[in-house]
Amino acid sequence: MTNHYYTQNPDVLHEEHHWPFTLLGNELLFTTDNGVFSKNQVDYGSRALLAAFNADKTPAGPWLDLGTGYGPIGLALAKKWPERQVTMVDVNELALDLARQNAVANQIENVEIKTSDIYEHVTERYAAILTNPPVRAGKQVVTTMLTGAKAHLLPGGTLTVVLQKKQGAPSAEKNMKATFGNCEIIKKDKGYYILESTLN
Repeated sequence: MTNHYYTQNPDVLHEEHHWPFTLLGNELLFTTDNGVFSKNQVDYGSRALLAAFNADKTPAGPWLDLGTGYGPIGLALAKKWPERQVTMVDVNELALDLARQNAVANQIENVEIKTSDIYEHVTERYAAILTNPPVRAGKQVVTTMLTGAKAHLLPGGTLTVVLQKKQGAPSAEKNMKATFGNCEIIKKDKGYYILESTLN
């Protein structure tokens, strides 16, 4: 059995952790477990992504948190902008169960949490797609997450991505430029690049 956070059913010895964490000015309570990414605190990349995201730039419509894990990005967005519907998808069933628990614990109802291997079960178009891609799942997975976004964005919609420079931010920037015709580094933070493309 594989035991990676980016697989469908990580074979883990369960060891739940409960902790609070402030994101976008709201304190959220999280339950995490073995077999999920960054189980002891919200990872720096996700925090940098949320801090850099410009909600006002996105058109009307729902947002997508691609590769949500136990839900910190999607839940922080949904809590901060209750008028937006946020879809949260992941391939990891354990992580999705935790994300659902975390949505309930924080009384966040404007979310839809569902299983999808990248865009496999993503049918709508979104005003924004945000992702902290699972670099360890391999370059092919990350590239598909970036290039596949174009088909799932509304006109004027944005794809916002966080990657470390040493883990492929420059090649991601090239891929996004090739796909969208534009890509801006909206922030650099401790070796993390926040990249954004807009569907014109």
